[in-house]
Amino acid sequence: MRCRRPERVCYCKHLPAIETKTRVVLLQHPRERDMAIGTARMASLCLTNAEIHVGTRWEASKELAAALSDPTRPPALLYPGEGAIDVSEHPPDQPITLIVVDGTWSQAKKLVRENPVLKALPRYAFKAKSPSEYRIRKEPDVAYVSTIEALAYVLGVLEGDEERFQALLVPFRAMVDAQIDCARQHRGEGSRHAKKPVKVKRPPPALLEGRVNDMVCVTGEANAWPYTCRDLIDKFPDELIHWVAVRVATGERFDFIVRPSNPLAPRTTSYVGLSEETLARGGTMDELHARWGEFVRETDVVCSWGRYATALFAESGGHLPKDRTDLRQAARFHVRGKVGTIEEFLERIGASARTPTDSARGHLRLEQTLAVARSLARVETDDVAK
Repeated sequence: MRCRRPERVCYCKHLPAIETKTRVVLLQHPRERDMAIGTARMASLCLTNAEIHVGTRWEASKELAAALSDPTRPPALLYPGEGAIDVSEHPPDQPITLIVVDGTWSQAKKLVRENPVLKALPRYAFKAKSPSEYRIRKEPDVAYVSTIEALAYVLGVLEGDEERFQALLVPFRAMVDAQIDCARQHRGEGSRHAKKPVKVKRPPPALLEGRVNDMVCVTGEANAWPYTCRDLIDKFPDELIHWVAVRVATGERFDFIVRPSNPLAPRTTSYVGLSEETLARGGTMDELHARWGEFVRETDVVCSWGRYATALFAESGGHLPKDRTDLRQAARFHVRGKVGTIEEFLERIGASARTPTDSARGHLRLEQTLAVARSLARVETDDVAK
């Protein structure tokens, strides 16, 4: 499924194909990439002249540089604030390249603030005609709307055909309705407003108790062909291409990129946040195992969110200490029930993860895993190295 959603909430059948003179470039914060109910990917699937890139630093991005250098479509940033032009009152007189940052408002603000290449662009803004229909995600202000709602309005103005771009809202509304219906089926017909979870203090898993100095958080990324390519999955099984770790007590880190031996799956680079050039410069699996052997200790407790990464590492011939903890299982014990994604669990327990300075998904996942491990083992951030 192109939407990557479970079948019961799939919105693929509602996706239109909309041609535009405007080139749309979506710059997505890494934390938003795995948000199931995000709308930037939905917009990129609807607009034939749109592209989406994930990251936090854009000065060295070849893709963005190419988009900004199109002489036939000068670039402009869709972002409110000082100096922004109201697109309804003063629309451009030629097609443009519309740069759109996607994330929470705090993430979007940080992306613009910390990237001079974005700060330097001329800006367009708009005033929403009606409140957002994003009923499954709370906006910080009634005047704010989702990424796809913003595009539906702004592209309508830029292309002089507001009605045509209302088609963007069809899959959006379908997703919102399906999500609400799904929630009702699981939680009954009560209030649609999510109840705040009751915080219950529970003892940490036995394996973590008193073992803070031994805890090592790990995660890995793979070159994996999609399930739709079944003939290629058998020929090219999932292979580990990025292995990262951090020692909780000291902050000591391990980071190794493995050069792929299989052809790259179509979305590997965008998914793991590493370029083909970076992967091509990676080391061998034997070099990874040798380096890892110098880092890990037999007394370590290896902590991971789920077992996919550690299983992949072990299948590659890597050695892991006998003491291991699946933090997802530990999280289920902690809340006595389902935990959802790692992002949802962190939000549920009121914990936060440090945002990496690059777009590598492995680095973000490691920070999230570290935040979970600290919370479950009741480790105060100030007591360990960051």
